[in-house]
Amino acid sequence: MPVIDRRTFLKGAAATGGAAALSGGAFAGFIARVAAANEVDLGPLGAVADQRDGIVRLHLPEGFNYRSFHDTDVVTPIVLDDGTTLRGRHDGMGAFVGSGGNTILIRNHEINGPGPAIAPAISYDTMAQGGCTTTVVDAFGEVQQAWTSLSGTQMNCAGGQMPWGAWITCEETVNGPDVGPDFTGVSNVPLTQRHGFIFEVPTDGVSDAEPVTSAGRFPHEAVAFDPDEGILYLTEDNFAFPSGFYRYIPPTNPMLTGHLDNGGVLEMLRVVGTPNAHLEAGQTAGATYPVDWVPIDDPNPTFPYTPGVSAPTLNDTALTHVGNQGRAQGAAGFSRLEGQNFDRGVVYFTSTQGGGAAETGPELTSGYGNGTGQVWAYRPADRTLTCVFQSSGPAALELPDNVTTSPRGTIILCEDGPVENYIRGLTRSGQLFNIALNQLRRNAPPNAPRFGEEFAGSTFSRNGKTLYVNIQASQGISFAIWGNWQKHGV
Repeated sequence: MPVIDRRTFLKGAAATGGAAALSGGAFAGFIARVAAANEVDLGPLGAVADQRDGIVRLHLPEGFNYRSFHDTDVVTPIVLDDGTTLRGRHDGMGAFVGSGGNTILIRNHEINGPGPAIAPAISYDTMAQGGCTTTVVDAFGEVQQAWTSLSGTQMNCAGGQMPWGAWITCEETVNGPDVGPDFTGVSNVPLTQRHGFIFEVPTDGVSDAEPVTSAGRFPHEAVAFDPDEGILYLTEDNFAFPSGFYRYIPPTNPMLTGHLDNGGVLEMLRVVGTPNAHLEAGQTAGATYPVDWVPIDDPNPTFPYTPGVSAPTLNDTALTHVGNQGRAQGAAGFSRLEGQNFDRGVVYFTSTQGGGAAETGPELTSGYGNGTGQVWAYRPADRTLTCVFQSSGPAALELPDNVTTSPRGTIILCEDGPVENYIRGLTRSGQLFNIALNQLRRNAPPNAPRFGEEFAGSTFSRNGKTLYVNIQASQGISFAIWGNWQKHGV
């Protein structure tokens, strides 16, 4: 691959004065070896009681506290203010400024399979069970108000917080009546709409449930918006196949209109000079690639299907339809791209199983990718892509998923491992440290451990004082975590 040599790049940056400008951005992970940076020291994690009921659910650093809310591991379902029932599988989440010092959280619910929608009157598909809830909380996790803000979608995984004041939620699926059963083996024929799209959710009400179809029909994971370019970046988590990194150029700038319009252009990232670059493979420290973008001509496919006449298209065929268009033009392949965030001119995103040996074909059971995680950074200003961190093994970082950044620029990573899961911080100097450990147990006897359930949806309050985060499981739960983040350099 035409990797930009690390030494050559640093020499050129220094010659142009660029090293100082880049040292706080995407390239800090390897520039830190040349320029010293402050380290974070939160100290060891220890048992901390939940201020909701005194039960220990998390291990945190000394001086940090938390309160859980919207715990769906209960006998009696939680009914929200609009009369709808709170669903589980809490996933991606965004935080917005509310009144009176409160925070407005918009949270995904990653629910799959046909079934009655939670709020049929405002649903995209009355036979889809996923969607979003909006919750108004204070800095200490006390719920003030909550309602269903999007209904009738599927597999709402991550998404992204938009600077004009909205949440974009992503469907991690391509299910629909025109597509055969997915990994669950359940028929999609009962669905009334095609899925695999992104939707906009306002902070002050409910979504219009209109998909932005031009942004693609593929297993979406997360989005991040660059307000300088007016471009939306999208990750794909295509579990068994290579995943792509995309950008959506809307027909109008949302910073001017206040919403994301349909009818734009979808493109896929390609490494210049290296067709179909295997970026799921292990990377050298600070590996940086020049990139360009190839167009996706058919971003919104409808697959042929006539009930009683022809069978739906195979799910694997539908999953790869959009990505294959890009790969036919040399687009790069990654391993399971998940969370992403735009910060200080850089788009950061995670590759959950990135690193290790390059793949030679689909991995239907183990997932595409042989590593335990990578963190990538795309810099729109010069169209370069850098691997800013690669895990050396599960003890260092295991399967990073959702991601956010602190007000100081520290990357906050949610683990999705099989045994125990941490929230970890990655400083702009490349230092990895622990923030929280899942010590959740079932509420009912025998109170079995839930340590293997993933963290998701990490997002800071706008004043940076509270970190809100979820445990993504059938019995979902949300947390507000607070402490002196700034004192410790987070």
